[in-house]
Amino acid sequence: MTRKSEQEWQDALDDDSYQVARCGGTERAFTGKYWNHKEDGIYNCVCCDAPLFSSDTKYDSGSGWPSFYEAIAADNITIKQDGSLGMVREEVVCQNCDAHLGHRFPDGPEPTGQRYCINSASLKFTA
Repeated sequence: MTRKSEQEWQDALDDDSYQVARCGGTERAFTGKYWNHKEDGIYNCVCCDAPLFSSDTKYDSGSGWPSFYEAIAADNITIKQDGSLGMVREEVVCQNCDAHLGHRFPDGPEPTGQRYCINSASLKFTA
């Protein structure tokens, strides 16, 4: 597990990535650098570089955030219950460093029926 002090995270990340990944924030819809990104490659954790999602499972959900129907490996992410904002949602976090990535919803396409709605600020793309 990757562990750093809050100051180390602040020093390592830009302001947007720190607010989203370390403080549980959310970027505005249609503003992140990967919401409409179409290159082939891997989306890694911005904090620890763990491989999280593949462009092979990315799709246009119309939500304004990068959406995937499956993680690269189930053990690379953790799903936590999130009761913020007066509703119960499934928060997606990086298994390796506990970075907040986004949320999972049960309205995705086949074959999984899942929509991993992920903040661009939590991701780093590699071709």
